[in-house]
Amino acid sequence: MLREERMKKNDTSEMNDELRPEYDLSELLKDGIRGKYVARYRAGTNLVLLDPDVAKAFPDEAAVNEALRLVIQLSEIQRRQKPGMIGA
Repeated sequence: MLREERMKKNDTSEMNDELRPEYDLSELLKDGIRGKYVARYRAGTNLVLLDPDVAKAFPDEAAVNEALRLVIQLSEIQRRQKPGMIGA
């Protein structure tokens, strides 16, 4: 059998594949909550993934925003200072 024929056969057999009898979907899905794990995003929001070690330092998004605002303030202060003024 040619590779293309096997691929076609596999495609159609996968489409006709049925769930094993031991898996009862009505039982598995009865307590599910639709959209529970779907993220909700506000317009204009940037989503970033924090590394696990960084995420441990922040209990929630407010803490992350507060820390980032502090970094912004510090960078603005540093930019305004003249090169000879640092440490003076």
